[in-house]
Formats: sequence, C-alpha cells, structure tokens
Amino acid sequence: MKSPSSSSPSSSSRAVLVADSKSKRNYCCSYTLFPAVCLICLGLFFAFSSFSQGYREKLTTWSVNTRNQNVDSLTQKMETDIVKDKCKNQCRPRGSEALPAGIVSSTSSFETRPLWDIPAVRKKHHQRRQVEEVNMTRNLFAMAVGIKQKDLVDKMVEKFVAANFTMMLFHYDGIVDDWKEFDWNDHVIHVAVLNQGKWWFAKRFLHPDMVEEYDYIFLWDEDLGVEEFHPDNYISIIKSEGLEISQPALDPQLSEVHHQITVRSKRTMVHRRTYKTGGCDLSSTAPPCTGWIEMMAPVFSRAAWRCVWYMIQNDLIHAWGLDMQLGYCAQGDRTKNVGVVDAEYIIHYNRPTLGGADKPNDSSQPQEQDHRLDVRRQSFRELDLFQKRWKKAVEEDPCWVDPFH
Repeated sequence: MKSPSSSSPSSSSRAVLVADSKSKRNYCCSYTLFPAVCLICLGLFFAFSSFSQGYREKLTTWSVNTRNQNVDSLTQKMETDIVKDKCKNQCRPRGSEALPAGIVSSTSSFETRPLWDIPAVRKKHHQRRQVEEVNMTRNLFAMAVGIKQKDLVDKMVEKFVAANFTMMLFHYDGIVDDWKEFDWNDHVIHVAVLNQGKWWFAKRFLHPDMVEEYDYIFLWDEDLGVEEFHPDNYISIIKSEGLEISQPALDPQLSEVHHQITVRSKRTMVHRRTYKTGGCDLSSTAPPCTGWIEMMAPVFSRAAWRCVWYMIQNDLIHAWGLDMQLGYCAQGDRTKNVGVVDAEYIIHYNRPTLGGADKPNDSSQPQEQDHRLDVRRQSFRELDLFQKRWKKAVEEDPCWVDPFH
C-alpha cells in the first residue's frame, strides 16, 4: 500500500505542466493576435483619417458654399434695396406713376403733324423733313395781337417766319378770320380769347414743358417796328454774349422811351447797365441799373423761361413788378446774363392797343370808349399785390437763400 505522500510529486508535476502549457498557449495566442489587432487599429486609423479629411473637406466646402450663398444673398438684397430706393426716389411727372418710365412723354411742341402719309411719297417726305429739321432754328415767337395793328404785325411775322421761327398769335380781340389775307396765316398758330394780355396767354399756353424744344422764346408786344432787326443775327449775338434774358435796344429817335437802359448805344454791341447821376454807377448791382430789361420785347432762353413762367402769377395778367425780379431767373450773375442788344434794335411806337381806342376819321361817328386809364390803374394794383406776395414768400420760406444779398 502506497502512502499519500508517495503520490504527491507526480500530481504536482502534472499541475505545473498543465499551467505551463496554458501559459504557452496564452502567450502564443497573444503573440498571434497582436499583429491582427495592430492591423485593425491601423486600418481604423487610416479609415478615420480618410473620413476625417473627407469630412473636413466637406465641412470646408459647405462652409464656403454657405458663405458664398450668404454673400450672394446679401448682394442680391443690397441690389434689391438699391433698386427699391432708386424707384422710390424717382422724380416722375405727377400722374405718370402708373406707367413705365420709357412710355412717358413729358414735353411737347407746336410743330404740326400730317393726319396721314401716302406710302409712295413717304421717302421723299422724310427727306424733306430732314432738310427742314436741319434748317429749323428751334425758336418761338409769340405775340398778343389785334386786327387794328395788322400792318405792324404783318412785318414782324414776315421777318420771323423767314428765319424759321415757330409763330403764335394771341388774338385779344377775338378776330381770327380777317388775318387770312396774309400768306403766312396758315403757318401760324392762332389762339383767340377776348380782352386778355400776352402774360395771361403766356401763363396758359407757353408752359415750359410745351416750349422745351425751343432754344429761345420771344414774347413781344404788337406795336414794334422791326425794319432794322434781324432775328438770326440777334440769336447769334445773345448766344456769344451768354445772355439768358435780353431785349433789342430802342431807336431813341423814333421810339417812345420809358427807361434809359433800353436806349440804343451806337458804340457797343451789347450793354448790361445804365448810368444815372446819384442813382446808377459802376458799383450798382441791382435793377433798374443793371440786370434789368423792359417787358415789351423780352427774349428768354429755355432755362430762363422755365423759371420766369413759375414767377408769373396766374391772376396778375399785366405782370407788373416781374421785371425787377427777372434777374433771379438769369441762371447766374444777373449783371452778366441780362442785357440789351444794341447791334439789333427796334422801334417802340407805343400805339393804343389792349384797352385803347383809335380816333375815328369821321368826327360824326361816336368815339369808342378808351379803357387805357383803367388798364393802367389795374396794372398799378397788380404791382402792389405782386410786391406784397414776393415779400411774404421770402419771409415764409426758411430754405430760400437770396443769391444777391
């Protein structure tokens, strides 16, 4: 019989061998798995790196795209705002807001147009129109007339028609048909309203938008002599002298002169001031010494007339007082841009016209009532009213700055 102690070494050895064997297997297993784990980790690392790089690229692209979109959106918004502001601040003629800007025709003229155009002669007509447009001076002559002064009116119209002026006659006596004896009658625009002066007509029929195509507007009385006057030369002089508001000088021998500044000087082509002891000298800067013309034969540039028209009062038809303020419409220095042309002069006959009456040849005929005194009284009343309106307008307009004070 063997004792327990005799079997112990053998069991212990087996246990050690078994443990050894397990340890070797674990070691071999670990050694075998390590490269695989490393490979897996490397694979994951590269995969993650690739993913991360791709993500960063996508993120960068998205960020750039987003930024570009934001910039585009902001630019578009700014452009939209600019268009809105531009549209909001458009200065359109009142009443045209519902129309596209390109269809709005804001000006006009007195040029006549044919009711039809025959196709066969259209080309010839077009060529003739081109020649006419080249020769046209684009100036307007307007005058208030009565049939009693037809001899003077005929001479004036003949002279200005020959210079290619557009002609308008305002008939204050209502008589139109009796002018048909003159060859120029059908080439003149006639407007007839009883007992109205030229400033009444001018305010209603010579709106700046209606005369925008004309370089100069002549607004004359009917009792003038033009034997020594040449329209083309006059236009040439006022252009070269830079006169925005002007008048031809008066022949002192044959004219009724009311103001010394209007008298013709034989030594100058143009004069812009007058000299009077104790009144007007070289230092004078205001009317009636300088920057002044009389209202019987004024000539206005397009720009000056646009200003003057607004100053004409709708209800003050004699326009007294307007002459003293014309310098404000002279487009600058009134001592330079307002003047009297000596080289081209006229005669002022001062005939009784609107409100006046001619003496009958036959003393047995009843004399027509003369209203000239009444007209003069009304003119003085209008002068006083205009001066009060000017003073009030100056006092009530905080934005207006007097350029001459």
